[in-house]
Amino acid sequence: MTSHRPASDLEKLPVKLADITAAAKVIGSSVTATVCNESRTLSEICGCNLWLKFENLQFTATFKERGALNRLSALSAEERRQGVIAMSAGNHAQGVAYHAKRLGVPATIVMPVGTPMVKVENTRRHGAVVVVTGATLEEAGAYAAELGETHGMTMIHPYDDPLIIAGQGTIALEMLKAVPALDTLVVPIGGGGLISGMAIAARTLKPDIRVVGVEAELYPSMYNAIKHTQLPMRGDTLAEGIAVKWPGKLTTEIIRHVVDEILLVSEPEIERAVAELINIEKTVVEGAGAAGLAAVQSRPELFAGRNVGLVLSGGNIDTRLIASVLTRELAREGRLKQLSLDIVDRPGQLAAVASLLAEAGANIIEVSHQRTFSDLPAKATVLQLVIETRDRAHLEEVLARLSAAGLAARCD
Repeated sequence: MTSHRPASDLEKLPVKLADITAAAKVIGSSVTATVCNESRTLSEICGCNLWLKFENLQFTATFKERGALNRLSALSAEERRQGVIAMSAGNHAQGVAYHAKRLGVPATIVMPVGTPMVKVENTRRHGAVVVVTGATLEEAGAYAAELGETHGMTMIHPYDDPLIIAGQGTIALEMLKAVPALDTLVVPIGGGGLISGMAIAARTLKPDIRVVGVEAELYPSMYNAIKHTQLPMRGDTLAEGIAVKWPGKLTTEIIRHVVDEILLVSEPEIERAVAELINIEKTVVEGAGAAGLAAVQSRPELFAGRNVGLVLSGGNIDTRLIASVLTRELAREGRLKQLSLDIVDRPGQLAAVASLLAEAGANIIEVSHQRTFSDLPAKATVLQLVIETRDRAHLEEVLARLSAAGLAARCD
């Protein structure tokens, strides 16, 4: 992985700039040329000049439309009649389903168990037959391959296909046209189709540009493949769109040649990035789409002073999950806290605590008494509160006031 590969190496790759420019003509106006805007606030926070490519504003809220349409457009008349099949954790499914319906091609999508319901329902809404099976994307893929072969359907792979890769690479063409000064691209990696296409396009047009990939810490599959490590892959990640255990063969070789570095981001870092994009940019981005910002925020020294382009790759996230992410971030910032206080169980005690908190400028969100499941004497109770404060310093001030009043609060 190096930023100084000779141009001749690019010519040896299975996808070339000509394929990507051809894909741009194929998808044309059927896919939105999304805006690439500078975020002055995030630039200041991150210490670099930051531009955001809003692929979450595609009709299906995902960049996956690009590759899906490019691949579907290459089907023969007989293949269109027989229909297509794909495996997907959500976004590829929607891209295939939407454009297959536009082109009059029957589509079946196999999605793994645990795929967010918003992605399942959106895929059905676009007219595809949805089959939910398999504990992982790989298991869903094995079932899709078997089902497709049985019924003569063409497999539309989510990333390991030159036409898919070329379609995704059109994003880099648009970004460099909008902001020629970009010297760094930060791109999420699942199976590797997006970063492969973008890196080929960017490196051909601007050989010295730096391309950085980002994976969820829980699923470092491409990191392992490139760096020959064996980091574990496990658990539920907010970035389920890039939770891939086995990256593509084509994409692995492309990334080995044209990507400079792969960074891993933790779940709290991804949650923070999702929350900041909502709070600062007023845009809803799923975990995978926020991974790039998470990387820049967690490793600012790698991007200091550079002109950085981030791809907000998708915006398909459950509203319940958004609420959870936002409240968890408030808790991390000290603006939302759960407290437990041991008090005498008699009239007026709750009012006294409430009055003290009001004087300190804290807002009570929730309140409950725990009389049964505690080791306190029968005439005492545990008062449990969720309070809202301005920031961590204000929280410390509130706790100090409680302590001064003889109420030692425990932070749960």
